Amino acid sequence: MKSYCLALFSAVSLSACAQSPAPVAVAPSKAAAPAATAAPAVKPGTPEERARNAIRKLNAQVQIDHIGAAPLKGFREVVVGGQVIYVTDDGRYLLQGSLYDIDAKKDLAQASLSNVRRDLLKTIPVSDRIVFAPPNPKYTVAVFTDIECGYCRKLHSDIAEYNRQGIAVQYLAFPRMGLGSADFSKMVTVWCSADRRKALTDAKNGKNLPNKNCTNPVTMQYDIGQRAGLTGTPMIVTAEGVQMPGYMPPAELRAALDKLAAEAVPMPPATIAAPAAGA
Repeated sequence: MKSYCLALFSAVSLSACAQSPAPVAVAPSKAAAPAATAAPAVKPGTPEERARNAIRKLNAQVQIDHIGAAPLKGFREVVVGGQVIYVTDDGRYLLQGSLYDIDAKKDLAQASLSNVRRDLLKTIPVSDRIVFAPPNPKYTVAVFTDIECGYCRKLHSDIAEYNRQGIAVQYLAFPRMGLGSADFSKMVTVWCSADRRKALTDAKNGKNLPNKNCTNPVTMQYDIGQRAGLTGTPMIVTAEGVQMPGYMPPAELRAALDKLAAEAVPMPPATIAAPAAGA
């Protein structure tokens, strides 16, 4: 059996082999529709079209979120199922894995993934999120969360401290046991509650909530999480689409966000001293 998911090429995404069980159908009258699945527009006869066609030969239904030039000459870069893959310009060969710039000491795939995550998050209205925020937050992060996950509960137990650190937390639903599971039903109950914040806190504290159902965004948010490359909860994503390395305590998250902000600020131009008089 091959060791990579591409050989299987799930109908949902490339990363489905490492994800939760296959989704179970949910009544469309009660679940919000997943985000649109149209592939990026490409011009006929271009390397982008050949890359798209190559992916569709493997799976005609897979979601493609980005196709563009790769930093590797002779390849197109494709983001599909939350992963970056590289397809030769003739559409014949495909590489899956990280592309690392040794001189720059960075994974070149991460910039493209961050852009895709940022754009995906923009499709989720704040009104569909469960928000815990201080009056004037310095930073805002989206957190894909689950009711049962231990680190999700740990994060939420410190929500007041995240807020004191100047961090607004906007929760998104990702029932890790899959759509149609008991976990999914609990998250639907939370999102259908009149007071979502209290319901989420109660659920994470192990309280049994009366089952509720309504038109809700849980299915859509689950879909976005898969497309964003989620492999475990909690998944913390910055406003710029950068994925943080799993659970982080409040002070550590604030320090990491400060570091990212400092790195994003362009350095001022060097000052050239005026020549001395008579020089």
